[in-house]
Amino acid sequence: MKRPAADIETRARRILQGLRRLYPDARCELDFKTPLELLVATILSAQCTDKRVNLVTRTLFKKCRGARDYARIDLSELEGLIRSTGFYRAKARSIQEAAKALVVEHGGRVPDTMEELLKLRGVARKTANVILGTAFGKACGIVVDTHVKRLSYRLGLSDETDPEKIERDLMRLVAKSDWIFFGHSLVWHGRRVCFARGPLCPQCGLNAICPKRGVGAGDHLI
Repeated sequence: MKRPAADIETRARRILQGLRRLYPDARCELDFKTPLELLVATILSAQCTDKRVNLVTRTLFKKCRGARDYARIDLSELEGLIRSTGFYRAKARSIQEAAKALVVEHGGRVPDTMEELLKLRGVARKTANVILGTAFGKACGIVVDTHVKRLSYRLGLSDETDPEKIERDLMRLVAKSDWIFFGHSLVWHGRRVCFARGPLCPQCGLNAICPKRGVGAGDHLI
């Protein structure tokens, strides 16, 4: 495995230190009580805000309490319950098929390994990393969502565009013990400061160490 350049390693270390200072309590912002609830919420979060998902799951989680409930519910009813999250037909099918697999293959429980999670419909590495890190406390990788993808380039941590390649770059730069926090804190920073358009660079706590790749002179919001 190619070793990252020393200057990138130093920047990554300083970024991590800055993120710990800025967001010491960074965590997943989806509401859940069980691994199954987190699985469902994470599937719903695709192309949707966590705030909207949390509004939807407030009702959904009262209707469906276990994998068997999701496996048995009428698909059209499930679609209606999650409609406002967008792409509701595809999400409903993914949730129901994943639930059926959980019932048949795992006794209704969400598995705690990357290999088994990736077999579930609607679950790719991002979703699996969210579940493993947040529900089980297992650092098997780094969550790469749209915010992490954007910030990884902007902060000069990766030149890649493919999420799995970005994840590999970040895993080489950050100690495994920090993988879970690093993903959450980058998401927080992307949501609060480092926007896709109009990033708040003058107010950013990482401003001094950020190369601001892809940010034009007129892109900053004062």
